[in-house]
Amino acid sequence: MNVHTKVEPADCSPDAPVRGMAVSDEKAERRLASLAKALGHPARVRILKMLVADDTCIAGELADELPLAASTVSQHLKILKEVGLIKGEVDGARRCYCVDRSMLAHFKALVEAL
Repeated sequence: MNVHTKVEPADCSPDAPVRGMAVSDEKAERRLASLAKALGHPARVRILKMLVADDTCIAGELADELPLAASTVSQHLKILKEVGLIKGEVDGARRCYCVDRSMLAHFKALVEAL
């Protein structure tokens, strides 16, 4: 018994509209994809978990906790900040980071909607 549904070639064309998908769904899917991509490296997942646990942190302390160079940690922080999962501010020579809890909740909602 074949459980696969045959798809007509016209349905597979790149220009074919996706049935049942609203524009807002497409926007949510792009947002979920960008957030997932940002979390596509184990070091960034670890950093996010550390920031969730501590609620605030200084970048230098993160580098001390991870087996990574400070410049590598900074690059990972930059990626997380670009997608909005974390917030950061400069306080003199220190850079303080924390999780954006509203964005984390939004990410969870996007995943739950799958």
